[in-house]
Amino acid sequence: MSEQPDILVLDPTSADPDAEHQALRARGPAARVDILGVTAWSVSDPALLKKLLTDPDVSKDAKQHWPAFEEAVSTWPLALWVAVDSMFTAFGSEHRRLRRMVAPAFSARRVTALKETVERLVDELLDELASTPSGEPVDLRERFAYPLPIRVISHLLGLPKAQSEDFRALVDNLFATNLTTEEAAANTVRLYAVLEELIEARRVEPGDDMTSLLIAAEDEEGDSSTLTHTELRDTLLLMISAGYETTVNLLDQAIAALLSHPEQLAHVREGRASWDDVVEETLRHEPAVKHLPLRYAVRDIPLPDGQVIKKGEAILASYAAANRHPDWHGESADVFDLTRTAPGPEHLAFGYGVHFCLGAPLARLEATTALREFFARFPLAELATPVEELGLVPSLMSNGHRSLPVRLRPAPAN
Repeated sequence: MSEQPDILVLDPTSADPDAEHQALRARGPAARVDILGVTAWSVSDPALLKKLLTDPDVSKDAKQHWPAFEEAVSTWPLALWVAVDSMFTAFGSEHRRLRRMVAPAFSARRVTALKETVERLVDELLDELASTPSGEPVDLRERFAYPLPIRVISHLLGLPKAQSEDFRALVDNLFATNLTTEEAAANTVRLYAVLEELIEARRVEPGDDMTSLLIAAEDEEGDSSTLTHTELRDTLLLMISAGYETTVNLLDQAIAALLSHPEQLAHVREGRASWDDVVEETLRHEPAVKHLPLRYAVRDIPLPDGQVIKKGEAILASYAAANRHPDWHGESADVFDLTRTAPGPEHLAFGYGVHFCLGAPLARLEATTALREFFARFPLAELATPVEELGLVPSLMSNGHRSLPVRLRPAPAN
């Protein structure tokens, strides 16, 4: 895992992600990068990335297909991302088995059934925001973007309120890429302890929630239709991390984009674009996850430019760089535009292929509901800090702002 001269070292604090993504694209469809000491192929060309994400010779199982796995587990701050036992890291038939068991929790029926819950939670948060003294800035990331997905995922998993707050800090650290190996390891220990508490609580008192459903499918013998305890625990970790941090960033980025581009907000208000358009263009322009570790070549994979990803080498899906690739979205790829014409706001923010995010419909439901109701309640809202001065979270993966200060200025009463 030593640095080599031709390798681009990715900034762990992601201080200037746009410049870094441009540098990646300038190096061709795939470029060798250093991600916190691990060498990988960053793929920023959307056509190549789609091909690799659907290639049966590209795996997510580090234990089987990454020779550097044992070293990474002991020295890499992002070890948990490659060491978990869930559908996130599964390959082939194992992935199909685990995904088949989790998929019912995100069925169209269950997501539709959550609509009233999401609307109620949004209304409660907006009522809380409405109590802010007139003209006083409020941090919408802290007061709106954070609590909504936490409350939704807590409802979905049967997570007690006290544990929700514990999970917030622990999941934030899971996405942070400025922690030491020791800090990341300590965070993992605490995270797993809280997960075990949740499992035990739901085992004693089961309910109509996803945790209880997964516990019912647990079997240490590892039958093909059941989960081992480790798979149960790591599947819950996946659901919490994927269902929380990403939606926080989606809401944060959408509100920041609309308030800094009033002409785009006007498109929605005047019927030229929908809230669905807002969500999809935000996902394209500022995806919630910039880079997602890792995949591995099961065999040598030739690239269009003559390079070869050799068997056992790691692959980094660089979604943010791919989403704004000029070969996909032309010269205006860097522009936030709700009226974007063909191919429209197509993106890879939820992944692609067999690992496409199961929670995408729920994230879209949360975001469209939250944005529609927020701008209806606070039509005169404005950023309290210029968008270019909003600090970014220090993470190669998580794509959001440290805070989102906004003056709400509710509409005057009729």
